[in-house]
Amino acid sequence: MHKTLWALVPAMLAGCATTPDKDPVQLRLNDLEDRVTRMERSVANEVQVAQNVDEMQGSLRELRGRIEELEHTNDSLRKQQRDLFGDLERRLNAAGGGAAGAAAAGTAAGAAAGAATGAEGAAAGSNAPSPTEQAVYGQAFDALKAGSYSTAITGFKDFLHNYPNSTLADSAQYWLGEAYYVSHEYDSAAGAFRTVLKKWPDSRKAPDAMLKLGYTQAEQKQYPAARATLGEVTKKYPGTDSAKLAADRLRRIPAQPAQ
Repeated sequence: MHKTLWALVPAMLAGCATTPDKDPVQLRLNDLEDRVTRMERSVANEVQVAQNVDEMQGSLRELRGRIEELEHTNDSLRKQQRDLFGDLERRLNAAGGGAAGAAAAGTAAGAAAGAATGAEGAAAGSNAPSPTEQAVYGQAFDALKAGSYSTAITGFKDFLHNYPNSTLADSAQYWLGEAYYVSHEYDSAAGAFRTVLKKWPDSRKAPDAMLKLGYTQAEQKQYPAARATLGEVTKKYPGTDSAKLAADRLRRIPAQPAQ
């Protein structure tokens, strides 16, 4: 009997040696740690996705703003063309046709081909700008269209210095502001647009100047001022393209200044 018991002892010890000693608390901690790690990775992925979405939305907002500006500029050029040809028709009617009317038609058509080098001033009748004024103005405007913004800025400044009383002066001042704006020189752009509103409050360029002043203030993150300016556009020029663009931009201006 004793021999049998002593024979079983090694087997029992061997069995105990092969059974691992696992701490249930440690196993639980390891499981919790794994779950926390997985959750952290999931949250990190969600944060990255949210950041990417915010960046894409910001880019889309910027693109929409650029498109609106281009559409507004295009609308302005169409209006200038309509005004030019309307004035041409009035002049032809006043001249009674004939050779004089044909000569006037040729002159006006040449001005139209010069891309707004007489569109604003032609409607002023006897105060129409001289050919020299139109040529200088046209060169600056062509530079702006071609993307040569520094050349356009110099050209419009020279024009305003040499022809401060020209019927094209208000337009030159406005396009000077546009040249500064697309060059991201926002302080100078705001000053140029304010000059239009101060010196030529009844100009056809006044609604556009007030609109672009609001755009400029928004770019400068002067949100309260931008909202006030754009709100004034909607009140002072209701039903116009400028008012519609101002209302749209107002909806996209942050309610609070960026911290």
